Amino acid sequence: MDSLAEAMTKTLSLPLLTRTGNNQAIALRNGEMVSANQFLHEVRQLAGQLPDRPFVFNLCTDRYRFLTTFCAAMLRGQTNLLPPNHAEKALLQMHAIYPDAYAISDRGMTLPTLEIRPHPELSSDKAGPQAIPEIAAHHIAAIVFTSGSTGEPQPHAKTWHSLVQVARLQAERLAIRPGSQFVSTIPPQHMYGLESSLMMPLHNGGTLHAGQPLFPADISTALAEVPAPRVLVTTPLHLRICLEEAITLPPLTLILSAAAPLSQELAQRAENAFGAPVCEIYGCTEAGAVATRRTLEGDEWHLLAGIRLHSDNEENTWVDAEHLPEPIHLQDMISYSPQRGSFRLLGRKADMVNIAGKRASLAALNRQLGLIPGVSDGIFFVPDDQPGVATRLVALVVAPGLTESTILSELRKVIDPAFLPRPLYLLDNLPRTATGKLPRDTLIRLLEELQRG
Repeated sequence: MDSLAEAMTKTLSLPLLTRTGNNQAIALRNGEMVSANQFLHEVRQLAGQLPDRPFVFNLCTDRYRFLTTFCAAMLRGQTNLLPPNHAEKALLQMHAIYPDAYAISDRGMTLPTLEIRPHPELSSDKAGPQAIPEIAAHHIAAIVFTSGSTGEPQPHAKTWHSLVQVARLQAERLAIRPGSQFVSTIPPQHMYGLESSLMMPLHNGGTLHAGQPLFPADISTALAEVPAPRVLVTTPLHLRICLEEAITLPPLTLILSAAAPLSQELAQRAENAFGAPVCEIYGCTEAGAVATRRTLEGDEWHLLAGIRLHSDNEENTWVDAEHLPEPIHLQDMISYSPQRGSFRLLGRKADMVNIAGKRASLAALNRQLGLIPGVSDGIFFVPDDQPGVATRLVALVVAPGLTESTILSELRKVIDPAFLPRPLYLLDNLPRTATGKLPRDTLIRLLEELQRG
């Protein structure tokens, strides 16, 4: 961003939410609709109860309580810290980096050095008309952390301007109508969950469901609690589980998927079963949402309006936009077509492995593994380097009824023998996070346990 644009941004403010009227619903919580007026009343109450600190760990799992905390913190000029998980070790490590922070939780958590305040019960008394507050565009609304799937979680600051702009760009691309009802299986602390299940309804006249349903029956129940038009914000993992259990979902307008690759086969099954288009969002914690595609229409991703890519070759690509403070270097290898404003993903640089002079993408190997009939989940990964040991791949597979030899026999048909996993472990399930990711440190610990027997 040049100095003039930067100076202009610093003089601007943006509204906390976008609504046509204060009686318009903003959330469904415990079976009751919460109006924008009531929401603003509660946000102001909570803001008045917050301590005078620069940072707050927003640990609320209830999406509405998360949102009231998020907005109340901004009214106090504070920044929300959004950790990728709520494990004690991770929180204490982050607290060491942000020692002035406190936390708000709705789960009765306690930690030895971090002050954790319970989310208070806020007055539901009817309040007079509430003015919509303005937030400085350059205010750091949140610091979001990467998932740790390729190493230690890394922090990335998000201005209020960038969050609002991405919400508007996504809604424009996806043709989100005012009054759309959002149900999400994604934690609000995740970048995808924050942008798509909170910011998008907040700034496009939508309504969010306060829950985070994880099991198929709960997803169906949550969707049934809101009227049409319904948008389901989810992951390939949750879609697959819903299809495996043959769950019936209420009519949907749109299914959004992100956080992991979605195969055309799974997207086709989901569209057939649930009668709604399945669209994917491509992005990253560093840049937020960048592009979308309808999975069944092919492998090309279409950039959101105003977002630009710069590439020196297929190895290095940067994403740039007016709402980003600087160009962001993407971790994926991309084939970009400037004329069409679209690109194809060639794989993550960190996913490329070289064995015996041959190269392959872990994502491509995972796709081949997942296409084997009977394999319900699985992953290839490279264990930590060991001195004197040749590079090798390990596979963890969930495939009830299949044997190791059967899976290896099927893999030999579609991949080079150099990339066959040595060893391959059959498991009952994989320790995926709520967003379907498998952090590297989790995989390493699991492998160590399997090797010990």
